Amino acid sequence: MAETQSFGFVLSGKTRAAADDGLEGDDVFVAKKPMLQTMAVEMEPPAWENDPAASLASVRHQFGEHGGVNMSIEASATFTVMEPETMRRMFTGELGPDRDFFIYSRHFNPTVLNLGRQLAALEGTEAAYCTASGMSAISSVLLQLCSSGGHVVASTTLYGGTHALLTHFLPRTCNITTTFVDITDHEAVKNAIVQGRTQVLFFESMSNPTLTVADIPELSKLAHDKGTTVVVDNTFSPMVLSPARLGADVVVHSISKFISGGADVIAGAVCGPARLVNSMMDLHQGALMLLGPTMNPKVAFELSERIPHLGLRMKEHCRRAMEYASRMQKLGIKVVYPGLEDHPQHELLKSMANKDYGFGGLLCVDMESEERANRLMHHLQNSSQFGLIAVSLGYYETLMSCSGSSTSSELNAKEKALAGISPGLVRMSIGYTGTLEQKWSQFENAIFRMRDSSTLFKKI
Repeated sequence: MAETQSFGFVLSGKTRAAADDGLEGDDVFVAKKPMLQTMAVEMEPPAWENDPAASLASVRHQFGEHGGVNMSIEASATFTVMEPETMRRMFTGELGPDRDFFIYSRHFNPTVLNLGRQLAALEGTEAAYCTASGMSAISSVLLQLCSSGGHVVASTTLYGGTHALLTHFLPRTCNITTTFVDITDHEAVKNAIVQGRTQVLFFESMSNPTLTVADIPELSKLAHDKGTTVVVDNTFSPMVLSPARLGADVVVHSISKFISGGADVIAGAVCGPARLVNSMMDLHQGALMLLGPTMNPKVAFELSERIPHLGLRMKEHCRRAMEYASRMQKLGIKVVYPGLEDHPQHELLKSMANKDYGFGGLLCVDMESEERANRLMHHLQNSSQFGLIAVSLGYYETLMSCSGSSTSSELNAKEKALAGISPGLVRMSIGYTGTLEQKWSQFENAIFRMRDSSTLFKKI
């Protein structure tokens, strides 16, 4: 990573209000771990210590300007100072957000900072900052960590937009090249990482759309042994997996998905070391500061209000996905879900997952051809109202898409084959509206409509 001027905003300091009343101030980004009761005898750590919900509950509650239980929205683009000399001190980095001094909302904004603290707590990282989209989070991190001529090793199975960024955009614009490997083949990963040249190992905790589960601890060790930074996209499994706690350096999110939950917001997040997040806001070389993927503080407020019930939502997404996958399998349908015992990484996921959050809220049904996939989705939406034909995920309604012709369409036929994406793979993000039995009967109704005409359902 290129050397940058560090502002030191996240390391120490108090807000202006705290300095007046003698209270300890918060580090600007840092989400502090829950304080445990000190005892004279050594005790086992409590079961909730590494639970993301417990970490979120430990974040300082930001009250409103007039004592409201919800924080105020700081919608200002620019901020005033009392004395002209203060401005100079802010631009030299002597004064910053850690002491409640703000310059301009493309740099730091108080409302967005608070959401960043929540994301850092969620992922167990030292710091976090939020962006205008998931792709802006990914591209900004890669541009911060890689220089011209740099090298990335990445999974063959990635979201189509990320794959296009690595395959086409970064080589053309920045001379940053990528070697794609099967992320489950650790020997291939090890051989692809060139010590002194490879700057980033990038993969998804659960791959889009095939739901391959990455061995985060082992992959992190392989990369760190060669001095390479590990970046993990955890969009598919917030609360379920905590990549940073498993060894990853940086975690990125498309907040638009499960974290938002409403399919009404486009947003992203970068979670990682304070040093990295600070460098991304550097006035001279910071990718976030200079490229400007700025999150609107009104959006940050909306998202901040949704995070407290993320754990409850994820548990229900996962519970229903597990139940549907099990029932689909009994019907003879070819279903892919990490919670099923025949999934290749089922035991691996069990060993890494946070307790009681399940195995993820997505499943895939392989219809073998795009024509059959489209027919299934037609019946599920238009005949039985089981779900909606739409891209994205994490919505309270079930969303369905044929990945090869939609969210993975950026990959060519050979790349799809290497990624294990069949032409008829239907990705389903399982919602939680209605009762489970009501929605299952809708699914069965659609399947029965296809039974007589489809050889895939002879077992039904």
